[in-house]
This record gives sequence, C-alpha cells and structure tokens, in this order.
Amino acid sequence: MRFFLRMLGVLAALCLCLAGFAAETSVRPRKPPSPEQRQTQALLKTLNLRDRIAQLIIGECYGEAPSRKSTEYRKYQHWVSDLHIGGFIVVNRVQYGLARNAEPHAMAVFLNQMQKLSRLPLIVGADFERGASMRVSSGTRFPYNMAFAAARDLDATRFEGQVAAREARALGVQWVFAPVSDVNNNPDNPVINIRSFGENPDEVSEHVKAFIEGARSDPKYPVILSAKHFPGHGDTSVDSHFGLPRLEATRERMDMVELKPFVAALASGIDSVMTAHITVPSIDPDGLPATASPKVLTNLLRKELGFNGIIVTDAMNMQGFAEQFNSSEGSVRAIEAGADVLLMPPDPERAIRAIAAAVEKGRLTRQRIDESVTRVLAAKIHVGLQRKRLVDLDAISDVLESQDEDDRVQQIADRAITLVRNDHDFLPLAPTSSPCMVIASGSRISQYGQRLTIEFHRRVPGARVTMVDPSMREPVLEAGAGDTTQCSAMVVVLFGTGTPLAGDLPSFFQRLTEGPVPVAIVAMGSPYVLASFPKASADVATFNATLPSEVSAVKALFGEISITGHSPVTIPGIAQYGDGIQTLGK
Repeated sequence: MRFFLRMLGVLAALCLCLAGFAAETSVRPRKPPSPEQRQTQALLKTLNLRDRIAQLIIGECYGEAPSRKSTEYRKYQHWVSDLHIGGFIVVNRVQYGLARNAEPHAMAVFLNQMQKLSRLPLIVGADFERGASMRVSSGTRFPYNMAFAAARDLDATRFEGQVAAREARALGVQWVFAPVSDVNNNPDNPVINIRSFGENPDEVSEHVKAFIEGARSDPKYPVILSAKHFPGHGDTSVDSHFGLPRLEATRERMDMVELKPFVAALASGIDSVMTAHITVPSIDPDGLPATASPKVLTNLLRKELGFNGIIVTDAMNMQGFAEQFNSSEGSVRAIEAGADVLLMPPDPERAIRAIAAAVEKGRLTRQRIDESVTRVLAAKIHVGLQRKRLVDLDAISDVLESQDEDDRVQQIADRAITLVRNDHDFLPLAPTSSPCMVIASGSRISQYGQRLTIEFHRRVPGARVTMVDPSMREPVLEAGAGDTTQCSAMVVVLFGTGTPLAGDLPSFFQRLTEGPVPVAIVAMGSPYVLASFPKASADVATFNATLPSEVSAVKALFGEISITGHSPVTIPGIAQYGDGIQTLGK
C-alpha cells in the first residue's frame, strides 16, 4: 500500500511538472520594442525631470512672425530655448473684437524659427476643425460641422479630414485638434452649437469616424488627431471660456448620447482626447471640472473606456477652469487627474515649477510624469518630427490654394441649405421681384455679409441692402431699413454661431415679421435663432457662416439650386430633427 501511495505521489508530481512545462511553453514571447518605441526611450533618457515636465506644456502663439528684437519673440525664445516646452498651439489674435487669421507664410516662417531654436522637435497644434482656414487667411473654406450633417454627406467629411491633414503639414502643424465629438442637443449652447455635427449621437459618431478616416487616408501627411470635448460639452448653456458649465445628465443618458461619439473615436484609434472644462455630477459628485477630475479622466476615460493615448486639456486660460484654481494648482490638478498635456497654461514657467514641486513633495510621482512624456515623445516620432521638422515655404500656396477643392466645398455648402418653413411657397423669389435685404452681424465691426451683398445685387441690381448690428437703437434700425412697403419681400440674414441676438435687433426683426411685407429669415450659422421669429413666412438654415454659404444662400433664395438639406437638430417650435422641405432648382 505504501509503495502504491508513493507511486501516486510521483505521478502527481510528474503531472504538475508537465503542466508547468506546458504552461511555460504556451506563454508567447514578449514582442521586441518597435523602432518608434526604441527612439522614444532613447529620447526620454536624455531628459532630466524638469525637461520631462516641460514637454507636457503647449504654449500659445498667433502664427505671426514678430521681429526677433521684439518682446514677444524673446518670450517665445525663452519658452523654447530655456524652458524647453513641448510645443505650440496656433490661435487667432483678437483685435477690435475680431479674430484675425494669420498669414500662412508668416506662420510657417515663425514655426520654422522656433523649430531651429528647440533641442527637441516641437509639436504644433491648431484647432483645424474646418481645415487651416480656421486659423490662416487662406486655405479651403470648409463649412462648420453641422453643415456636413445637414448635407448628409460622410464622403464630404472624409474629404475635409484629408484636406485638413494636408494643409496642417504644409504649414508646420502636426496636431489637429479635431474632430469635435460633442452632441449638440441644447439649443442654448453658445460655444459648441454648429461646431457639432448635430443632436443625433449616431449621426455624430459616423461623421467623427469619417473625419478620422479622411485625415489618415494619405500617409504622406501624418497628423495627431484629438476628439473633443470629453465627456461631452453639447448639453450645456454656458460658454466655458467665460464660466463653468454643468452637465445635468444621468450616467445612463451619457452612455446613450454624450459618450457615444467618443467611444466611436476610440474604436477608430483616435490619438488624443481633449477635456472639457465642465462639471458632470453624475460622474464626479464632488463638482470638480472634468479637466481636474480623476473620476472623469482616469476612472472613466482611461480605465473604463480603455483609452491609452494622449489626454490633452482644453485651454488652461479659459475662465471656466482658471477661476477654479490658480495657474500652479490647476496645472498640478490636471496632471493628477490623468491629463498628459497642458494646453495654453497662463504662465508656462510657473506651471513647470509647480509640477516639479509636486513631484519633490510626493504629490506626483516620477513614473506618472514619465507615462505622459512618453506619450508626447512617441507622438512626435510618429508624425516624423525626428526626421523633418521644418516646412517648405515655397510649397505652401500649392497646398492651400486649389480651385478643385474650392468647387467641391461650394457644392457641400449648397447641399447643406435647409428649408424648414415656406408658407404659401414664398420661396424662391421671382427674378423680376423687388426684394430688400437686411443683414445683421453680432458685432459692430464685421466681415460678414459682403459677399452676400454682392451676390444679391447680381440678381437684383440696385436692391436695398442694409447692414445692422446690436449697437444700433431702434430708430436708427428703422431709418436704415427705410419704407419696407416698397419691397416685394424682406430677406433678413442673421449671422451668428451661438450667441443670441442682442440690443434692439430682436424686437426690430419681430416687428418686420409682423408687418405687411412677407419676411424670409436666413440663419447664417446657428439655426436656433429661427425660433425667435415664429411669424416669418420662410426659414432657411445654412448651418454655416463662411463665404461659400453666403453664395449658397443667395442661390437658394432665387431657386438656382435644389434645396435638399435636412436639419441635424431640433429647432424649437420650427422644425424637428430630420426636417427639410425639398425643392428643385432651375
């Protein structure tokens, strides 16, 4: 019996050994690091702690080429040569209340200068949501995102992504902060609005994926893309540039709406995700802004959704975030929460010092910093900055100026035109009629409406066209409009991308729609403004405020094109999602 038991023990031990051997041989050998990973680690080893932290900083610039003797240039030189920041974001300079786009060659000259000064290549980002024309004075003038959804044209969105990547690389930009992945289901949203593809999360998701596909379609122009603004900025009514919005949505609703486009972006391999300066009580009951919330960035985005790319903050100088923390504390909080890159901190040097101090005190670990800087360095290598960091100035115009692309964009703008009301077949206007036009912009000084006026006068020479703005009081508005009874019809054109009409404009236009002359309202931008004038005879939405849509609007008014758009959003009291009266052009 003892012998039998001993033999059983030997057999059991043998089985265990064989099982262990089988398990050991079934383990796959570890993959050797890729060339990009080896380059990343080699770069990382050359950086001390302070330089690693500096790589997480993206400073703002205006895409201009200041004199190298100027204070502004010396500031940038200090950021690059002394602080060793990771890169720049190109933003518009605002003068006299207007955003001024940069001249593309000047922008590229400046970025080349900074790249030459920097020991490591700089990564340069820009909000090219509509291609380079968002930030430079030329380039393909794509419509706002909502127009693509109105046109129901995913191929057009792919085309936009492709062109945005090509234009970005021609200018020295490698990080495209797009696509906007917010679902705009709040008509009072002043900051997302037509930047969103609409209110239907499935439709938004499809366009987000299409933009990503287009931007990656040509390997000659590699870019880093960023889905924004996580976890969803669409159902808010406060502009995070000026205050801290609050998203009142259950987690279940967010899974069905806000998070869907981000999940789609992650499934498409999005490179980075930009945070939103909003509070989301259903995710973080403590009321921390998402940018500073570990529950939003680490628990939800990293762990639950499985995102391992770059998390970049929205601009740190926006009041929605800056009012919550001082510059130093805000920088540390964002890194603690899970952000990798700090976009536009008010004082880059102060931010670097604060993060370094947090590491020294044990509030942040060196490992945490290394995780983020590894992602940043890998992104730089991925877009080829180690091989080539300067751009060819002679090739910029060849990329940014294309008649074929302009023609296609005009077609997209045409197809986006949506007619949501047309009482008694008021539109199209008869070519022999005598309509008058009033154009309202949101500011006293505006570039809006000039092309519109030219196109209108081409159809009706000598027609009365009046430009108005919120600074005008009602007597001035009435005097400018003149005797409207002499007009066969009134066309009221309202420019705006989200903020409501101000001053006496609403009451003035309300009275026009109640008068004896039929009025067509054309929303050049936000479609929600149409809800303010329930007595208009016709409502036209362009979902766009760029030059091609000014041309499209006039062609639609006179029946020169078919109107085929469908509203991607509900306009309270006017139209439901998907509505659109279809007409045949001449």
